[in-house]
Amino acid sequence: MLCLALPITGLAVGTGGVESGMSNSRTAMESSLPTAGTSVGLPSLPALFSLALENDSDLASQRYELEATTKEIDMAWSQLKPQVSAGASYMYQASDNYYTDNPDYDPSNEVVGSDDNEARFEGRTRDTSWQVSLTQPLFSLERWRGVDEAEAQVEAARLELAVGESDLAMAVIEAYLNAFLASREVGLMESKREAFELQHRQASRSYELGVGDRLNMLESQARLDQAIADRIQAENSLDSALGELERLTGQRPEFGEVLGDLRGVNLVPVEGDVEAWVARTTDNLSVRLAERQMEVAQAGTDTRRSGYYPEVNLSLSYLDRSSNDPFRENRDGRASVEVEVPIYQGGYTSASVRQGELSTLASRESLTHQQRLARQDVRERLRNISGNLRRLNALGQSLDSSRLFLEAAEKGEQLGLRNLVDVLDARAELYDLRVQYIDVVRQYLVDRLSLEVAVGDLGADDLMRAMETLKTLTRGA
Repeated sequence: MLCLALPITGLAVGTGGVESGMSNSRTAMESSLPTAGTSVGLPSLPALFSLALENDSDLASQRYELEATTKEIDMAWSQLKPQVSAGASYMYQASDNYYTDNPDYDPSNEVVGSDDNEARFEGRTRDTSWQVSLTQPLFSLERWRGVDEAEAQVEAARLELAVGESDLAMAVIEAYLNAFLASREVGLMESKREAFELQHRQASRSYELGVGDRLNMLESQARLDQAIADRIQAENSLDSALGELERLTGQRPEFGEVLGDLRGVNLVPVEGDVEAWVARTTDNLSVRLAERQMEVAQAGTDTRRSGYYPEVNLSLSYLDRSSNDPFRENRDGRASVEVEVPIYQGGYTSASVRQGELSTLASRESLTHQQRLARQDVRERLRNISGNLRRLNALGQSLDSSRLFLEAAEKGEQLGLRNLVDVLDARAELYDLRVQYIDVVRQYLVDRLSLEVAVGDLGADDLMRAMETLKTLTRGA
């Protein structure tokens, strides 16, 4: 049994067919999916993926292709079952014969059968006939192996659908995380704009009262303009991410812009060593698909080799023919066992077999390529996760230091030990660090979920854990 580890939809890919099983779970998940204009928390990532499964046209096309491929098995089996046919015909024949070539011939002079010779004397015959025939293959290695090839093709088509669903899952995940990052960046840039606007007003008023520095006023104006530009850029990024989600799911969810104090995020390292994770790539869907495609190529080669073997068929037929020439009327019943031995077909069979062998070699190399890609992907994701954790710890300490520096700069400005530029620099750096912190969390989640995909183990629990991690970024706001 082959199964795609995405229980969020109950989707199973197996030898018995593709079971969608999505209706019950989708109903529950769609009820938790917020739409634009609602003031709720984060939209449900599993629900969005459930909607994407229904909305994606490419995936729908693959489902139809799978259903069409399953008919290959029925067609292959049909070649091993009796073939029954019936037919009827009418034939008019004009001929020159002994009778028509002798115009003086009088059929009435015939002692026997004079009346029956009339049609021949005229040279015109009219026949009607009907026939029923049955052919049953008794031995055909090529047809039997054709069934095995069809079954392998169906299994490969099921895995192609599973790979498509896995790719769709990652597309939804990345779009979701990009939208979350952009929404929080919009909130941060708005807070940054408000802070710089307040400081610009203070600097402008101080300058108007003659107690401030014109340089501080111009610097605060420049920082305010930059904050406005940054916010516009963040809004564009959010629109792009939401547009991608809408394309994938048919819905445009609302993320809000609230960001917490970033103190509750607790990202755990990946358990197990690298080689243990690499060993799990045998369950990678792309690897399994490559394996199945190699089996399809091998089965096709075996079917081609069967062209060297004889075929044995049983044939039964019955013919009933009526004619205006009584000598042509007959009823025939036939039964025969026919053996057909291929001897020479111009080199077609040998060329076909060689072609199948080369296809098998090509698919074997493709399997090796997919295995290497999966192993490399696992190693790269593990390195990224480790690096993200270290970077997140460093950013957490940097955030604490940046907050303290901002407080010191503000107090120093009040005491005349610092100027407004120092305060603006400290505030801008703090906001940039917060954006970087969220981006590292986003990248960690992308790598973590991609790692599960690489080992063929992505499930609803992984998506829910990712959502819980994102929710910690909004707590304490």
